[in-house]
Amino acid sequence: MLLSQFIDFESIKPALPATNKRGLLQMLAQAAGQRLGIDPAEIAAAVAERERLGSTGFGNGVAIPHGKIDQIGRVYCMVARLSDPIDYKAIDGAPVDLVFYMLSPSDAGAEHLKALAAVSRVVRHAPTLEKLRGARSRDALAAVLMGVDEPHAA
Repeated sequence: MLLSQFIDFESIKPALPATNKRGLLQMLAQAAGQRLGIDPAEIAAAVAERERLGSTGFGNGVAIPHGKIDQIGRVYCMVARLSDPIDYKAIDGAPVDLVFYMLSPSDAGAEHLKALAAVSRVVRHAPTLEKLRGARSRDALAAVLMGVDEPHAA
């Protein structure tokens, strides 16, 4: 699955001013809710339910908070680079500064996993992470993410 199939490039946040994990997740639920026309509380509850199973702090300064909700028809993802890294209780203990906030339809088993796999491939690639951290604008972040799709486009 290509990133361009599920990332909302118009909603990329290049310098989100979150100071803690709870505030970050609330900000992203609010933004996603406005963008999708869905009650942010429902989005926040779905992501919190997944977070209770274990931290979605992937490691290397990246978090992939995600959840499933009935009100959307396809996988949706917002990307944020935080102004300052925050403690996210990530698996490696490192603070988080890059966030991929993903929502999927409740019945999107395979598509949800394909999207998570696509994001995890990106965040395991150190040169791409470095480019994302160096990108200072929405357009620059989008260009890095679109560049990841290029080798796979046919």
